[in-house]
Amino acid sequence: MTEKKPYYLTTAIAYTSGKPHIGNVYEIVLADSIARWKRLEGYDVRFQTGTDEHGQKVEDRAKAEGVTPKQFVDRVAGVIKGQFDCMNISYDKFIRTTDAYHEKQVQKIFRKLYDQGDIYKGEYEGLYCKECEAFYTPSQLKDGRCPVCGGEVTPMKEEAYFFRMSKYADRLMKYIEEHPHFIQPESRKNEMINNFLKPGLQDLCVSRTSFSWGVPVDFDPKHVVYVWIDALSNYITGLGYDVDGHSDPMFTKYWPADLHLIGKDIIRFHTIYWPIMLMALDLPLPKQIFGHPWLLTGDAKMSKSKGNVIYADDLCELFGQDAVRFIMLHEMPFAQDGHVTYELMIDRINADLANNLGNLVNRTITMQNKYFNGLVQNPHADEPGDEDLKAKALGTVKVVHDKMEELRVADSIDAILELLDRCNKYIDENEPWVLAKDPEKSARLATVLYNLLESIRFAAVLLQPYLPVTAERILNQLNTQARDLASLETFGGLEAGTTVTSAPEILFMRLNEKEVLAKAEAQQQAILAQVKAKQEKAAEITVQDFAKIELKVGKVIKCEKHPDADNLLVEQIDIGGEIRQIVSGIAGSYTPGQMIGKQVVVITNLRPAVIRGVKSEGMLLAGRDGKEMAVVEVNGLKPGTKIS
Repeated sequence: MTEKKPYYLTTAIAYTSGKPHIGNVYEIVLADSIARWKRLEGYDVRFQTGTDEHGQKVEDRAKAEGVTPKQFVDRVAGVIKGQFDCMNISYDKFIRTTDAYHEKQVQKIFRKLYDQGDIYKGEYEGLYCKECEAFYTPSQLKDGRCPVCGGEVTPMKEEAYFFRMSKYADRLMKYIEEHPHFIQPESRKNEMINNFLKPGLQDLCVSRTSFSWGVPVDFDPKHVVYVWIDALSNYITGLGYDVDGHSDPMFTKYWPADLHLIGKDIIRFHTIYWPIMLMALDLPLPKQIFGHPWLLTGDAKMSKSKGNVIYADDLCELFGQDAVRFIMLHEMPFAQDGHVTYELMIDRINADLANNLGNLVNRTITMQNKYFNGLVQNPHADEPGDEDLKAKALGTVKVVHDKMEELRVADSIDAILELLDRCNKYIDENEPWVLAKDPEKSARLATVLYNLLESIRFAAVLLQPYLPVTAERILNQLNTQARDLASLETFGGLEAGTTVTSAPEILFMRLNEKEVLAKAEAQQQAILAQVKAKQEKAAEITVQDFAKIELKVGKVIKCEKHPDADNLLVEQIDIGGEIRQIVSGIAGSYTPGQMIGKQVVVITNLRPAVIRGVKSEGMLLAGRDGKEMAVVEVNGLKPGTKIS
């Protein structure tokens, strides 16, 4: 048996500051589709991801929660892994930078670079962004703030070790010129050359003394190794690299990496800092680094404070795992940012998955059962129009292969959708229900259905990297063992004589936009409530601050459901001779009838707002325990009574 060719693929490791949103999780879904495709092609794939767990941000957040940094990262790493696992990610290694082996090798890497003169001690003075863990010069700031995240920067001066970047700059420039596909897309490569390499590289700060949560420099313990050497070296330590020459055989097998898949915001660290580190360690450079664009909510980056953050597990609850994978992969262009809204997701799922794919599979298998008791036959009663469908199926295999070679995943999926379109058109052209009425056309009917089933098999095999569960369900319904790319070399691999399932599954249900949007809004409100709760917990207020809030007892005299949101109620509340209309997100815990007559606490000096088209003139005090919400009730006080 021929030994499989190795293929090593990595993602950037996720920072353990909190739960990642879909913009972060997109990267690992993209990487997973590439890893699955390479396995389908017959490669021996090693797919690594993980978490970056050191730094000042982690130290500060652990302190705020009253736990140790290790306890904090253990919890958050579990949350991150859970988000990856809910997307059915087929990684082979989940590395953590707190893993003992990794930390030991980081110390040895640092010492080696120091011993050979590539690292030296000095003093750093600059403007520091804690959120990005990066220093900037005044000229690099944007409106006096961090040019990357927009956060505050603070002046900082401390003793530090530096890496001699300039020593390797010319060598790196030469390498990039000689390897035109090393940095992708092309726009990212041009950005690195023109903005960083040509102006001249500054030496890089690689240690810190202002915090302690990090890998200690073993020969100078008051310093901890800064993020660049610590985090970036995971790509080799995860393979068992050893500075002293005792590396695991896996390192020899898989290094250099075939692909580092990263976000465009960290392209500089991976295409300049990391290659130079590897040159200093006398190791080969990765074959390709791809800086993917961002997945945006509408036209904005996701932010909890903006209320537009979306989590993978919440989306899976709304749409299902494969549907979410489809949205992430299909809606991201090759080189530009992708934009998603709930409305767009609903439209795509209904059109492409429920109708184009799901309905096609269901009705074809239903016809096979109705007309032939599910028995697959191919009498080869072909007509000239059949060749177009067969050519489309065979051509789709090549298109998908070529697009995946360029990492154009969305284009690969589009090619499969076009094949499904052609199948639906083929049904309209041949009208199997009409053929079934003529006994003399039984062979033709069997051939038409075979051609459809075989084309569906082509699509299902090709869909395995993108929609793995759905693809398996389709292939199982076809009752076929022909599931690899080799079975797509010729048209006709679906085994005649087998029987398709007698009970075809509904692959994707059509979504009701109003219902889904209401559920999505409830999820968003829950996220905002969590953010608000954390902010309120962290902020101390004075008696004067509290005095600004006007609280009054109110009696609910009328309550009904919001006309456009199932999770909202609209109450008419008597606050003492005045009736206020208030919109509340409590429909998941109360019916309108249960609210009528309740004595509640109302914030009466809140600025009026319009919520989903209905005016709201205050807010009810309420508490949340998980998904359950309860309004604060008072007894014995008349409506309008002030609470202080």
